[in-house]
Amino acid sequence: MSTTGAAALGAARLRQLFWAASAATLGFRVWLAWWLPFTGDEAYFVLWARQPDWSFYDHPPVAGWLLAALLSVSQAKLVLRLPAVLLPTILAIGIAWLVATLARDRRSPASRSDAEALGFATALAWLLVPAQVLNVATTTDTPLLYLAFGSLAAFALGVRRGSAWLFAVAGAALGLAFLSKYFAVLLGFGYLVFTLLVRRPGRWRELAVVLAAAAPFVAVNIAWNYEHCWTNVLFNVFNRHGDAGFAWYRPLLFAALAVYVSSPLLVWQLARGGPAVRAAAADPAVASIAVCALAPLAVFAALSVVKDIGLHWLLSLTPALFMTGAFALGAAQLLASAKFLAGFAALHVVAVLALAAVPLEALQRFKQYDSIVLAARTGELLAALQPYEGKFTFAADSYSPAATLGYHAAVLGLTAQPGATEAWRRHHFLVFGRAAVHGRHDDILTDFRQLAGKDILVLRRDEADPKRYAPYFRSVEVRDVTVAGATFRLILGEGFDYPAYRDRVLAEIRARYYRIPAYLPQGRCYFCERYFGTRTCPAP
Repeated sequence: MSTTGAAALGAARLRQLFWAASAATLGFRVWLAWWLPFTGDEAYFVLWARQPDWSFYDHPPVAGWLLAALLSVSQAKLVLRLPAVLLPTILAIGIAWLVATLARDRRSPASRSDAEALGFATALAWLLVPAQVLNVATTTDTPLLYLAFGSLAAFALGVRRGSAWLFAVAGAALGLAFLSKYFAVLLGFGYLVFTLLVRRPGRWRELAVVLAAAAPFVAVNIAWNYEHCWTNVLFNVFNRHGDAGFAWYRPLLFAALAVYVSSPLLVWQLARGGPAVRAAAADPAVASIAVCALAPLAVFAALSVVKDIGLHWLLSLTPALFMTGAFALGAAQLLASAKFLAGFAALHVVAVLALAAVPLEALQRFKQYDSIVLAARTGELLAALQPYEGKFTFAADSYSPAATLGYHAAVLGLTAQPGATEAWRRHHFLVFGRAAVHGRHDDILTDFRQLAGKDILVLRRDEADPKRYAPYFRSVEVRDVTVAGATFRLILGEGFDYPAYRDRVLAEIRARYYRIPAYLPQGRCYFCERYFGTRTCPAP
């Protein structure tokens, strides 16, 4: 058989393997999305979507916009999870196409069959990473992954073809990625590092086009923050890093996560193949992809000395890492990674299927059993609250149970809140108490002044001392509700004392979570304007 015939057979076989793996993993994710209870974070983002805005407390708005569009179709969790369920398949197709396109367009172009084989091997390996096989939750990372890949693809093709239009597309996608999650700035950082390192005619003009196309989207976010207490900035830059500090294990944990979300074999092959990586990066288009993988990883590695790096923080970097491996290592080594990952992912699938077969009550020994029950048996818990419907305004002590209960209440048509008019408010569980830095969008949605004198039911998953709530109500009673062996506490507060709550709780929230630095100019701050009579929050 000729060399060309063998290459064509290889491409054809890899194409078949890719589509078979795509069908199998997509089918599994559809089942998983149907079986897995809605998470607190997902319910929280649906809360955004019920009242779309130009941004939300924790993050910029694209995830909320995406879910708002899906809510217009259905509130079913499978529908709301479709962007995440489809994401690995769609991005894998994009990876196969981009790698094959760049391979054909290189100075020493591969044959069409060789290029396709490289593309399908790369996409197959990425598709079989366990983090992709199990990815069913539509979160802020979902649109970030779509948009970051689209931006990188346009940028790499722009580098190859010298097209200003492609750089403009890369910039617009980067801007939208920024409106998904601030981590998009790391992709922009990759573009800057590439421009600095790879000397090419017109490179600064190309970067300027990217930044100019991204700038309007950044301006939208700045304008919203200026009029909304700078909450995106406060959360992402200041408030959420209270646990930061040196710990010897953090870099090791980061390294383990980086290997886990990519491929142990691929990382080992790349580490051993330094000269091959440098040779592949002689092609500027390949170098742009490699830099956009390695520069953000270097930033995370440096941060890991003092900060825990979340697994999901790394997901948007993995397509670039696999594509770097494609051009440095070749189809054979990517296929070896795919074979390893197929077995590794199969272990995860078996574990999930085994967990699905276990009765819920068998998990009672786990510390988080009450949270599991709240997510898995939310309807039963809501039914237990029905005797209080109409008299009490419903609340929870943190954002996750509040959002979860609110989402399911809307789906099931339960819990009409007293005095509520808008449809989304009829099923809204507010957050009562200081809570935590995460999930503070309820600060925007709930106006405690309107609850003065009303009765409030606060659901808790742990022990509740009525003395903690006594200062804020005329009378307080604690009752227990048991669902599937998990006990939940109901704080029944009658006659809400808003002034006392403002002076103790809301004042502490202002001091802890609305400490706007003096160097940030303030337009308005809803929190201080609403509760403390000042248009802005005083700088610390």
